Amino acid sequence: MRLVSFRGIDDFAHAGVLVGDHVIDLAAAAPLVYEDAVGLRWSMRDLLTGLPDGDGLDGVAQIIAAVLDYVGADDADMPLPDDGVTIGGAELLVPCSRVRLLAPVPHPASLRDGYLFEQHVAATMAQRGRSVPDAWYEAPVFYFGNHHAILGPVDDLPMPRTTALDYELEVACVIGRAGRDIAEEDAWEHVAGLMIMNDWSARDVQRREMRVGLGPAKAKDFATSLGPWLVTLDALEPHRLADGRHDLTMIARVNGVERSRGNLRSVYHPFESLIAHASRDALLMPGDVIGSGTVGGGCLLELTGGAGPWLAIGDTVELEVTGLGVLRTHIVAA
Repeated sequence: MRLVSFRGIDDFAHAGVLVGDHVIDLAAAAPLVYEDAVGLRWSMRDLLTGLPDGDGLDGVAQIIAAVLDYVGADDADMPLPDDGVTIGGAELLVPCSRVRLLAPVPHPASLRDGYLFEQHVAATMAQRGRSVPDAWYEAPVFYFGNHHAILGPVDDLPMPRTTALDYELEVACVIGRAGRDIAEEDAWEHVAGLMIMNDWSARDVQRREMRVGLGPAKAKDFATSLGPWLVTLDALEPHRLADGRHDLTMIARVNGVERSRGNLRSVYHPFESLIAHASRDALLMPGDVIGSGTVGGGCLLELTGGAGPWLAIGDTVELEVTGLGVLRTHIVAA
């Protein structure tokens, strides 16, 4: 399933699922499955926290099946009504042309970003005349980002105050079930799905503040792009390897020209390890977003040795990941 958040005729961030070129408003369609689910509005965090009867994402599959049955479609590949479907004044099936897609989780409960790819760590350390610290191999470190500065798949990025704007090609997981002290072997049971993440970075600001040793802050907190949708793990099963990693090709383009190419399977620390480490003595909640960190070669900092050229107003950055779609962002004047 491809879960989305969208805004229709109101300002609410509705939780939905993409079916062809339509979006199912899951709350509006819920009465087809749940008798008491009338007049509700669900955000993505509401959805992940739990549907009626505690059905979770299994309930989403039931709602999709009920909607397709209601419109007489045997499967999601059949043509759906051009004008959508309304029941009792509520639009339960809406053409994509009438909605604005938001970040799949537009208001994350928290935002963590990992540092999972050895190639990226080694390249950036080498620029500072250092080798990869032994401590990096011992645990999958992460930092907290600004979960109030989230951009979606149709949002422009206002140019921040930097002369060295960079993209970072990443994949993020979204926590779908709360947990504390999660064991690595149980980690995927707490994940709702994966999506593309662009951890924008102001490299000139980052160079200054990292000298203090507290980690990135103003270099990162102006924006993080997420989307275009959240893909559930069942849909990614064909790409899952025997060791639990996912074989997903990751590509970054600037103004249509490919600049980066990598694969999620190349992580040194897998997501399971990061989830286990993040949940040690801490509660992970539905709607928490956890990024992988930059894939090897997945940013201009690596590709240019830190010398640029960097991104500029008017540039368009596209991040594409197998099975997860394309996350496109245009950089505009602030």
